[in-house]
Amino acid sequence: MPQDEHKKHAGGRKARVHVITVSDTRTAATDSSGAAVRDALGREGHLVAGHEILKDEPEAIARRVREVSKSGSADAVLLNGGTGISRRDSTFEAVDALFDRRIPGFGELFRFLSYREIGSAAMLSRAAAGLVGETLVFLVPGSTDAVRLAMRSLIIPELAHALWELKR
Repeated sequence: MPQDEHKKHAGGRKARVHVITVSDTRTAATDSSGAAVRDALGREGHLVAGHEILKDEPEAIARRVREVSKSGSADAVLLNGGTGISRRDSTFEAVDALFDRRIPGFGELFRFLSYREIGSAAMLSRAAAGLVGETLVFLVPGSTDAVRLAMRSLIIPELAHALWELKR
């Protein structure tokens, strides 16, 4: 089936997305990246199934992603933050170990698009995506601009299609 047909069949499918901001410093009042994710989802009619801020502690991050995945309360989990290379950035390791299947094109395309906006620093991003069970999981950097780029260019355009593919 051609790509256009796939997207047509996915149609108006709306996702339930659990949003996790990973940060040692952000609070509900200062979480502009989490707000950008929720706003983008809402504009497209997707449901924010939950939102929370977690410290960059790998065990807590992995535990929460597993809990949300097993609960069936969300079709997707979107984590923002903790994807860089500093000592405290552990989101990638915490979640990559959970992936049953990876979606390598997400990270590749995110870094390509990011490179066009910020240059060579894009290579330091460990943005990733994959499946934990049948739950889509996206990891994006914590910068608000990076979140907006990922939502606008990759996640929103393909979310319904990806969910449709999972249910086929």
